[in-house]
Parts: sequence; C-alpha cells; structure tokens
Amino acid sequence: MKTIYDIQQFLKKFGTIIYVGDRVADLELMESEIHELYNSQLIETKDYQSAIFLLRQEIVMETEKRAKNK
Repeated sequence: MKTIYDIQQFLKKFGTIIYVGDRVADLELMESEIHELYNSQLIETKDYQSAIFLLRQEIVMETEKRAKNK
C-alpha cells in the first residue's frame, strides 16, 4: 500500500467504507479498522505496518495543515 486510496480499497475488500466528512476522523477510523483486522488475524503484518505508517503520516500532515490555517 502506497496511498490512502490504497488503504480505502483494501478496507473495502472487508466490507468497510469510511466517510464521516472530517478527513482526520476518517483517517483515525481507518486506523482503528486496520487494528481490528490485524488483531483478528485477518491481515498480514506487512499490510498492517504499511497501512498504519501511511495513516499516521497523513494524520500528522492534516493536523499540521489545520494548525497552519488557524
């Protein structure tokens, strides 16, 4: 997985579509879903690690962008 879109498509394979309308909340929910899939042993460690890395990186970028705009 290389992008947030890839993560969304990956989650869709498990029947999970996330859209709340708040980018950071969406990312946090995706992170939570990835954790649940990993804890349930439904995804591999490699997929888990790459998804969590991308999501946390994106959350930091979005949070910084919001802080800059205030």
